[in-house]
Amino acid sequence: MNSTDPSRLSGIAAELAAALESASFTADGIAAHLGPHATEALFRGEPGVVRHACADGSRRSGLIRFLLLREPVGVNTLAELFGPTLALSLIDAHVATLTPAGDAAIAFDVRPHVIAGAHRVVFSDLDAAMTQHVPGPDHVLGVGSASLSLLSATPLTPVDSVLDLGCGSGVQALAQSGCAQRVVATDVHPRALDLARATLSANGVGNVELREGSWFEPVRGERFDRIVANPPFVVGTGEIGHVYRDSGLDLDGASELVVSRAAEHLAPGGTAFLLASWVHSCDGTWQSRVASWLPPTGVSAWVIQRDAVDPGMYVSTWLRDESIDPRSRKGVEATMRWLDHFAAEGVRGIGFGWVFIRDIGDAPTEVTAEDLTHPFDDPLGPEVEEYFTRMDWLRGIGLDDVAGSRFVVRPGLAASEVSVADSRTGMGFERTVVRVSRTEGPRFSHDIDATLYSILAGLNPRGLTLGDVAGLWAASHGLDDAATEKLISQAAAAAVDLVRHGLILPADIAELAALS
Repeated sequence: MNSTDPSRLSGIAAELAAALESASFTADGIAAHLGPHATEALFRGEPGVVRHACADGSRRSGLIRFLLLREPVGVNTLAELFGPTLALSLIDAHVATLTPAGDAAIAFDVRPHVIAGAHRVVFSDLDAAMTQHVPGPDHVLGVGSASLSLLSATPLTPVDSVLDLGCGSGVQALAQSGCAQRVVATDVHPRALDLARATLSANGVGNVELREGSWFEPVRGERFDRIVANPPFVVGTGEIGHVYRDSGLDLDGASELVVSRAAEHLAPGGTAFLLASWVHSCDGTWQSRVASWLPPTGVSAWVIQRDAVDPGMYVSTWLRDESIDPRSRKGVEATMRWLDHFAAEGVRGIGFGWVFIRDIGDAPTEVTAEDLTHPFDDPLGPEVEEYFTRMDWLRGIGLDDVAGSRFVVRPGLAASEVSVADSRTGMGFERTVVRVSRTEGPRFSHDIDATLYSILAGLNPRGLTLGDVAGLWAASHGLDDAATEKLISQAAAAAVDLVRHGLILPADIAELAALS
């Protein structure tokens, strides 16, 4: 048996988690114990700073040094930290392994987090955060930046069923277990399922079913209200170096597979929340590439590119992820192979972000693909749900319907005048546009002219329709009938884009009534 076989971990995970809770070894408890500066150092991976803050000899300091800094301790100290019975169980189950000197060292990453608003404990493999540890090919991640990104983008509204595709150590399943009647969590990697089982056991979760298998095979023929997936999305050469990030599919094949097949497993009205990467190639745009992965009918998709990098930076980032120095001979050779492959395939960049997919029955597929490089408030999940509500309202209506509707300007919407130096007179400034921007959620902004600004100022959810407000403006400025009709049509067309980004909201959407 592997000395760090995780299959024996789930049996004592709950007891270990209870011991940590009794010591206030939670995310908040650790932060309070370390203070703000040492807590930041913990996240930066600076063990010396953290150790300096743990010099008081307390039990919590000992737990931080043993579990987070991974310092070996004597067996007597281990018994003091966990109690003699649990300490012996940890050694027997190889959760703590004995060094040649006879000390005990932690064999897994056992880390408190706040997930879905609750204090949780997540079990995963040791990483390079605090020690010079090189993750192996079968490494199972804990709560990394990608996991946090997906957690933020996935809502916690109640549903009947959830699929966590490629569950890893069980982070997403853990978050969804509190809002779903049942969760099915799958992974191709047995070690990941063992660690996920330990995570779920530690947190007393009983409504998650773990299944082993590749991609969607374990749920063939099944449909779910919500799908979450943090797949091995690294854009690479088709080789599997690390199972948590490499799919064995060339370039962005893993993202294509998950995006293209997710809709088959959505229940009516269900939604998928996916992390993905995509190639920027010399042929076509990234938006058209991702859109081509979707079926021609049946889904509304919102694709958000959060970041895009050049091939060289991308390769160097992922080499560091596997603890390879890009400056080393091994790093240079790996970089050359990777970049040669990218060059042969016409890759000029790699994008990363989210793909949100909503089942819309038999209607033609609709896709909005855009960049979200500006700031936004976490969590993003509620915005995604509202986006699809707004799209449901827009679907199938014409500009006449939009003009005949009442709207509310989103609370907190800010308007600012954008002026540039007046080149005609050589002095002062000349107003060019008015910029309206959201001050919460995604900070979407639109540049509008003075006429549309005046029309927006006249909107009231219990007042006139958009067309009537535009008509009043036209009458007050002496426009004839033809010009008035044109203005109303232009205002309705602009309203569609403003609704899509949530700057204005239809007054008759019940879910948004609180905002009106």
